[in-house]
Amino acid sequence: MNKRHFIRSAVAGLVAAATLGTSAMAQEVTLRLHQFLPPPAPIPSKILKPWGEALNQASDGRIAIQHFDAMSLGGRPPELMDQARDGVVDIIMTVVGYTPGRFPRTEVFELPFMMTDPVATAKAYWEMVETDWQSNEYSDVKVLGAWVHGPGLVHSQDGVTSLEDMKGLTVRGPTRIINDLLSELGAEPVGMPLPAIPEAISKGVVKGTVIPWEVTTAVRLSELVGNHTEFSGNEALYTAAIVLVMNKAKYEALPDDLKAILNAESGAKLSAFATQVMWDMDAPARQIAVDAGNTIVTLDEAEVARWKEAAVPVVDRWIADMEGKGIDGAALIDQARALIEKHGG
Repeated sequence: MNKRHFIRSAVAGLVAAATLGTSAMAQEVTLRLHQFLPPPAPIPSKILKPWGEALNQASDGRIAIQHFDAMSLGGRPPELMDQARDGVVDIIMTVVGYTPGRFPRTEVFELPFMMTDPVATAKAYWEMVETDWQSNEYSDVKVLGAWVHGPGLVHSQDGVTSLEDMKGLTVRGPTRIINDLLSELGAEPVGMPLPAIPEAISKGVVKGTVIPWEVTTAVRLSELVGNHTEFSGNEALYTAAIVLVMNKAKYEALPDDLKAILNAESGAKLSAFATQVMWDMDAPARQIAVDAGNTIVTLDEAEVARWKEAAVPVVDRWIADMEGKGIDGAALIDQARALIEKHGG
């Protein structure tokens, strides 16, 4: 090879390398997000889609989120976590308890009357994920957000005004812990994901359900039942743990700059935002029930104390169950409460 040819080849190589570098820097990524709620529901419409738009803007259009709502890519809600883990989709949103017993540490936030403030609880939940649970509880996925909904309450056809009214009541429950709570309160729990509620009530499979006000609009619950039971003060019968997770290999394959943008728009920022949105949506959803002429009962402090006392065995069983898994459940409860208090709850 003569000197002139060598120089031309070297220059061509440098140009090619520079082109490849520019191409890599400008890499565009489209991520498919799958979840179980219908498009108008607050989580997809007011949380996930705005989050996707924020990612798109922060990345100058290089990150695009494709939204697939209402299980439109197939499967059932309990299969969402595996869809993310296995790379069937890139990102999923789900209720953690839809896969019972698989994420035992996370259940601490679902224990009865644990939550005192939704946003503080979400911040505590995210801190636990970031400092501990990402490496064990969620080691096969990348957690992008971890949050909870507002206070869970009882919605029923015949009305619940006291603990005695729960006896024998068939009630849909979302997770293992909450179903155990319902059973301890005297009800007959029927576990099912949220989308199954309308058919279950219409067919008489259940006579009521527990969900927060916010999501009642997604299943038009105020048209299906006429009675709603709230708890006075800052007491929340329960909340449910929610996660947004990404396929781990897909996350690791992102260019560093896009990974940094994704991290900045997710995590603690997304978790607090998502919970605040859901909590804010409780009020307009409740107003729909008021406008429909439904009956809303608020249990007073003395009655709530009876429910809290009845729920104690649920906590005791969970601690014993955790001990069997080699997890210090009592310490987790103390840690969760301390973190909730730390974040203002």
